[in-house]
Amino acid sequence: MKYFFVLGTNTTLSVAEIFAVLHFKKANLLAKDFLIIDSEQEIVVDNLIKKLGGVIKIGRIISEINTAKQQLLEKEINKLACHKQLNAQGGKFKFGLSDYGPQVFDKKDLGLKLKRYFKDQKISARLVVSREKNLSSVVVTQNKLLKKGLEIVLAVQGSTTFIGETLTVQAFKDLSRRDYGRPARDDLSGMIPPKLAQIMINLAQINDQDASIIDPFCGSGTILSEAILAGYKSLFGSDISFQAIQNTRKNTEWLKELYEITDCKLKLLVKNAIYLSKFIKKESISAIITEPYLGPQRGRIDFSTVTSNLEKLYSQALAEFLKVLKNKGRVVMIWPMFYGQRPITPNYQGFKILDMIPESLKTSKFIKKNQRPSIIYGRPGQKVFREVVVLEKI
Repeated sequence: MKYFFVLGTNTTLSVAEIFAVLHFKKANLLAKDFLIIDSEQEIVVDNLIKKLGGVIKIGRIISEINTAKQQLLEKEINKLACHKQLNAQGGKFKFGLSDYGPQVFDKKDLGLKLKRYFKDQKISARLVVSREKNLSSVVVTQNKLLKKGLEIVLAVQGSTTFIGETLTVQAFKDLSRRDYGRPARDDLSGMIPPKLAQIMINLAQINDQDASIIDPFCGSGTILSEAILAGYKSLFGSDISFQAIQNTRKNTEWLKELYEITDCKLKLLVKNAIYLSKFIKKESISAIITEPYLGPQRGRIDFSTVTSNLEKLYSQALAEFLKVLKNKGRVVMIWPMFYGQRPITPNYQGFKILDMIPESLKTSKFIKKNQRPSIIYGRPGQKVFREVVVLEKI
């Protein structure tokens, strides 16, 4: 069975996350935002989409046809739409089209032809369109295309057109609530987005939900909150700031109440990460997932001094991480990348940096390469990017 994944804005990070969670043998990256995989087993997509921070939509491929055969394409689209219409929950049938990769087809023309087909069949239908290139998860959700309609997805590669239907989309309202609706926010210190926190947790590849996970620079508690939501039950957070621990406590309690989670043990302490082994048992932790202090974000910055200070801090922290981690335990950590400056390079002796991109996709033009096997996260115009580094204890 073939499934497609519509990826977030960072292709490389989305691909790394998918393959950390699902170990597929065959994959095809058709475009920067469109991945097709072969799965021997059926995927429970509604559960999966909640877990993945870097995926916008998941669907299944229905058929593959020769791109040049326009009439066959229209016939396959009609067939899919009619099947979905028969199984719809009544009322006006809504449908829309999205295409990924090279723009070969006129979606509006295909949509109007399908609408005329429904009219000839005396079926009440409405074509859903968008100002954007493709239908967003917001448009798909608000028009109830998953429950009472259909989003037809087209993707072209060479002479082949893949026709699919969207099965589920990212819960954008839920993610927004966990980001902007939480009770304690500290915009000045910066906050990691919940989607990135989800991705980092997935990159750690922790299969045991009773495994011990820590965030020694917990800030406002985003990583810990997402770990709680992912079902991990043994968590520890620390920060040198008393206010950060207070914020984390408020946010995690709010989240547990919101989602009615009662079986998670979370311990929070005001502690310095460079003394971690003094309050954490040695070789007891499965994973450390954290975004440490990234340096000043505003004003004039003396990059040479900042880089030197951060390298010292991270080196001290990593030496402590090595002591408390189990054999082959992982660290998923953010290092800042200052625009136009040399990369941060702390001492990570005792660890190796893992390359999270599968061999089959390393040569893809859509995968961004870095000087080391890490992944850069950020938006154009930012002065400080995030470098996502996955380390394993050796």
